[in-house]
Parts: sequence; structure tokens; C-alpha cells
Amino acid sequence: MYHTDNRNPLTLKTLATTIFATILFISHTSIAAEKTTLNISSPWEIASYEPSVAGFAFYRLGVMETLVDATVEGVLIPGLATDWQMSEDGLNWRFSLRQGVSFHDGSQLTAKIAAESLQHALGKPGMLEKAPISAIEADQNSVVITLDRPFAALPSLLTHNTTVIVAPASINEDGSHIAAIGTGPFAVDTFTPPQSVDVKRFDNYWGDKAKLEKVSYLAAGRAETRALLAESGDADLVFSLDPSGYARLAEIDSVDTTAVPIPRVVTLKLNAGHKFLEDPRARRALSLAIDRIGIATAITRFPEASASQLFPPALDQWHNDKLEPLIQDIETAKALLAELGWVVGDDGILSRDGERFSMLLRTFPDRPELPLMAAALQDQWRAIGVELEVSVSSYSEIPAGHKDGSLHVALYARNYGLTPDPIGTVLQDFGPGGGDWGAMNWDNSDVAQSLKNIAATNNQTARNENIAAVVETLHEELPLIPIVWYQQTVSVAKGLQGYVVDPLERSYRLNKISWTAE
Repeated sequence: MYHTDNRNPLTLKTLATTIFATILFISHTSIAAEKTTLNISSPWEIASYEPSVAGFAFYRLGVMETLVDATVEGVLIPGLATDWQMSEDGLNWRFSLRQGVSFHDGSQLTAKIAAESLQHALGKPGMLEKAPISAIEADQNSVVITLDRPFAALPSLLTHNTTVIVAPASINEDGSHIAAIGTGPFAVDTFTPPQSVDVKRFDNYWGDKAKLEKVSYLAAGRAETRALLAESGDADLVFSLDPSGYARLAEIDSVDTTAVPIPRVVTLKLNAGHKFLEDPRARRALSLAIDRIGIATAITRFPEASASQLFPPALDQWHNDKLEPLIQDIETAKALLAELGWVVGDDGILSRDGERFSMLLRTFPDRPELPLMAAALQDQWRAIGVELEVSVSSYSEIPAGHKDGSLHVALYARNYGLTPDPIGTVLQDFGPGGGDWGAMNWDNSDVAQSLKNIAATNNQTARNENIAAVVETLHEELPLIPIVWYQQTVSVAKGLQGYVVDPLERSYRLNKISWTAE
């Protein structure tokens, strides 16, 4: 016996309705009515056709789609599946496919194709690997997913870009992706990895047809380059501006700028298995050395965004106002390290058993604030006797260091709203074994059980009790140390209508965008 359950077990804070979902109708230009193209620039390279690597880009550009979609408020809505039903025992989910859907190569979407796409996703790093899935099968016009235990959050996980449905022609015989052929409102025209991709309107799209005819995406790693593209008019939508570029563009008549808080956190990932970091007191000392308000004020220019705990207020059910805020307290930090046997050397650096307290921090330049924060942390940790070397390289160095065990500390920004129900991302980061962008060599059996409980039920009372337990433990043991809550900075060309800042960072919603005249 199946019952329909389209509820979102955890939506974003009500604030999303007034800020995140506000459509930015930009002031008009007289020539805009003739425009049917759009140019986008962001820091993020598109390295391949593989959804587990580049699904984020193809989904945002409207090339690929998922079985389940979500509004910007985090409410689940039909995507390629028109409805979904859970069995009474919670072990089977049935997703009924939309009829008459064509891929960009003219082939038709079927349950078999959808099931095969999800099977491929299950075998790759991504959101599905934390779900207790035992089988994914096609049954007439439905995809049936069988679980080892109840997992009520499954529909939310199926909104993630690593679960996109691709045409069979996208995949080679050896399982590698050789094309990006999806069902979305735009089809790939040209792809020059890792820098650029052009997409064109797909006129046989099953849903609302796009008004734009062509969209060009350029990955520009330097923030100064992106700001210049916005200023010159060579890019109409530009993401992740540095403070100076954002301030300069705010004074330019041809663009409008906006900064929106999203559920992304700039955080430090610590190797809790490292002998310097395995004791929670060491991690707390490092946290106490950080001047979050100073970093937020001087570097991001948003002092209100200093992170007093891991989860920002936008994730209201995961944000606990009763927690003692993370603050700077240099003397307490020094005392904690002294308890652990560290002694200050002649050069001001701590040593213990003949070893200096020296570590390597890895970060990357794609988010322009990260290297600046790394330099600030270098100074602030030296004040408590910790020597920090900083390596600014590719972001891929962080998951690589997690996998081979070489990582000491990493600085990056993590979005806990990648799925409408944050449990998907939290499971990836803090479930057994941790994750590439989450805990490293840190496991807590109580947290693992609480996460299972949260994922298994839609009962909000039970969820809240378990969420509170997880949040408190993460706050005490600090496998990740939060620095600032993120502000998404965007430059939008005037004349552009219908752009929405998506707090889930899932989609640019290009089929809703157009140019408008006076």
C-alpha cells in the first residue's frame, strides 16, 4: 500500500520567502528588448561531462533535470517525476515519470533510462551514497527504489545535481560520460572544458519554454576578472565578487549588485586523526584563537555574518540560539594547549615531545575571500604559538588530501542547503567515515545514530530532538570550525528580468529569465 508524501521534511527559514525568493526585476534599457542571449561568469570550472563532477553546472544551466525539483523556499515539487509514494513500511519508494519527455537527442525518457541514470549516480561519489539503497529498478512507467531501512529524506536527496537523468547516448560502453544530453530547457551547443560552455534553447522542452535563445557560461577564476566582465558588459550575471569589486560595481549605473545570505559556511576542516588535533581541547583552542568578527568585517565586509556556530540562521531548525557562541579568547586557548603538554619555544612556536606545532592549511582562490582569510588565520594562530603554512592551489587538493590522509587543515565554503532537507549534506559530512568536505577521522556513534533517526522520519518532534543532539555535539567537539556565514554576491546587468537568487544554489532558472524594454 502506497501513500503520496510530497511534504518537505525541513524547509528553509521563512526569511527565504522575503529575501531568497525575491525576484530581482532590474531597471530597463531601451535596447534590451532585442536581446535573446545571456552571458554568465562564475569561478567554477566544468571539468567533464560526469554528473558527479560537473552535474552542478549542467543543472544550473538548465541542461539536466532530476526526478524531484524544489522551489527557492525549499519546498519539494514535481520534476521528471510527477509524484512519489512511500510504502507503509518505508522501505519502497515509487516515482511516477512524466509522460512525453524528450532528451535533447530526440530519444524519449523511460523508467528504464531513469533507473540506469540513478544506478550510475549511486556508484559515484555524491548525495545518494549515504542513503540505504539496496536496489533501483524500473517498473512500467515508474522508478522503484528499495531501501534497507526507512529513509524519509530520499525525495530531497533526489533534487541534488548528482542525481540528474541523462540520455543513454551520454554514456560510453565503459561507463564514462562522453556528452551532456539531458531533458532541460537548454541543450549543450559547444563545450570547451574546463572554462566554457554554450547552451541553446531546446524547443521541444516539456515545460515552460525559455525566452532566451542562447546562454554562454565562462569560468573565470580571478575575482578581478569577473568584476571587469560585469563592468564592461561582457557578462550579464556574475557570481562571487570580492569586496572591492562588489563595492566598485555598486557605483556603476549599468549593473545592479546584491548580497544575499545563503546556507553556506566558510569553515575549517581539521584532520581529527592527526596527533596534534585528535583531542577536542586542541580544536577548541584553535577556534578560540579566531577573531571571527574581525575577519567578517575586514574581509567579507559583512560583520553580521561572523559565525557563532556551524549552521547559519537561514537553517532555522539546525541553528540553536541557546548555544554558547564561538568567541575569541586567546588566554583560554593558550591554557588549553598547555594542558595538552605544549610549551612555548624561543621563537614563540609551541613544541611537544620535540615536535613543533606546525601544520599546512590548504585552500583555493576561486572564492576570493579564502586566501585572505587563510592569511588572517595564519597570524591569529601564531598568537597562540601555532605555526601555519598556507597553500593556495586547486580546490581538488582538499578531497585528495582527505582520501590519502595527508590533509592537516583546509579552508573552504560548504553549503548545507544543497538539498531542501539539509540532512543529505549533513549525513555526507558527519556520518560514519565523514566526507571529502566534512569531518576527517572523526566519528561519533551518537551523532551517527541521531543522523539515521533524522533521515528516517518526517515526525518533526523526533527530528528536532535528534537535530539538537547533533548540533550540540558538533559545537562541542568541533570537527569543523566555522568562521563566517556566507553571503552570495551577484552582479546583474540592468534590463535583466526574472533572475532569482537561489539559496540552494541549484539552478539559475534560466527559462524564467528575459530581457525587458522600457
